[in-house]
Amino acid sequence: MSNQKKIPLRKCVATGEMFPKKEMIRVVRSKEGEVSVDLTGKKSGRGAYVSKTKQAVEIAKKRKVLDSQLEAKIPESIFEELLTVIEREQIT
Repeated sequence: MSNQKKIPLRKCVATGEMFPKKEMIRVVRSKEGEVSVDLTGKKSGRGAYVSKTKQAVEIAKKRKVLDSQLEAKIPESIFEELLTVIEREQIT
């Protein structure tokens, strides 16, 4: 009897697909209403997960999915930061 560790899954708000938590990027809104990218996954606040693909970020931006999920206006800089993180991870 093997004791395998359970892998936490999260749903991408843009595509609706389930992925392991480690393969997602979390965007979080703090109690003060500040929206930021959470690479550690441990910041406090309301979070939404986006898969690490440019297509998912573009869909989230176009459909304003993050705006509705986090109940806040998402600045353009957040989408730029998401794309930068994705590009950086593809290089390494």
